[in-house]
Amino acid sequence: MSVSVSKVAETMPLLRIRGLTKRFGGVVALKNVDFDVNYNEVVGLLGDNGAGKTTLVKTIMGVHAPDGGEIYFMGKKTVFRSPEEARASGIEIVYQGLNLIETMNIWRNFFVGKEQTRRAGFLPFLDVHRMRKETTENLNKVRVNMRSPDEYVNILSGGQKQSIAIGRALYFGAKLLILDEPTTALSVRETEKVLDFIKSLKGEGVSVIFITHNIYHVFGVADRFEILDHGVTIGSLTRDEANQGTCSAEIIMEIIRKGRKEA
Repeated sequence: MSVSVSKVAETMPLLRIRGLTKRFGGVVALKNVDFDVNYNEVVGLLGDNGAGKTTLVKTIMGVHAPDGGEIYFMGKKTVFRSPEEARASGIEIVYQGLNLIETMNIWRNFFVGKEQTRRAGFLPFLDVHRMRKETTENLNKVRVNMRSPDEYVNILSGGQKQSIAIGRALYFGAKLLILDEPTTALSVRETEKVLDFIKSLKGEGVSVIFITHNIYHVFGVADRFEILDHGVTIGSLTRDEANQGTCSAEIIMEIIRKGRKEA
C-alpha cells in the first residue's frame, strides 16, 4: 500500500538534516551534522565564533551548496539553489545586520522587492494606500510602536528594527524563521521585548532557529539546544534536560567549554 507524501510529512520534523557536510577548499566547515526543527518549536543554535552556525544556516538557505548529506523540508527532500527558492518554500532569515534599508521608510522596507500594485487602465501603479495600511496593521500585531509607516528606518531603535524585519518575514508566510543573533546590541528592555515576541511565534504556527552565542538570552525561549563546535555537533539537549542539572544554562556552557578544549 502506498503512503501519501502528506502522511510522510506529518511524521517528520518541519526541517530534517542528516549528515550535512560543507567544505571550502581544504577546510571542513561542517562535518556530518544532523539537525532537526519540529513544528511549533524554537531551537537554540549555539556555539562560539567559527563554530559553523552561519555556514549551517546559509547552506539551508541555498547560499552554499552542500558537499554531502540530505535536507528535508516539510517531508520533502530538497536542496535550495538560492535564498529566493528557500523563501518561496517558507523559510525566512533575518540576519544580524537586518534586512532593512536605512534610507527608506517603514512601509517601503516592508514591501521592498514585493511591492503591491493596482491597475489604472492598462498601466500598473504602486498601491501605496494598501501597502501603508497593511504595514500598519501587521506591525501592530507584532507590537511595533511607530508614529507612522512613513517614518524612516534610520530613526528607529534596534528593537523596533528587529521586530519590523521579523514582522515582514511573517507577513510573507514564513513557516521556519531563522534569527541570526537577534538580541545583539539591544538594550535590556528591548531584548526582553524581542524575546517575548519570539515566544509568541509558536502560537502563530511558526518554528524558529535562534542563533546566538548568548546562552542566557536563548535559554528562556528555546525548547531545545543544538551546540556546534568547529563544524561538528557536540551537544543536543532539551531545556528540560538542561534544567535537570543544578545550573541550567551552565550545563550548556560546560558542553561548549569541553568541546573547545577537545578541538
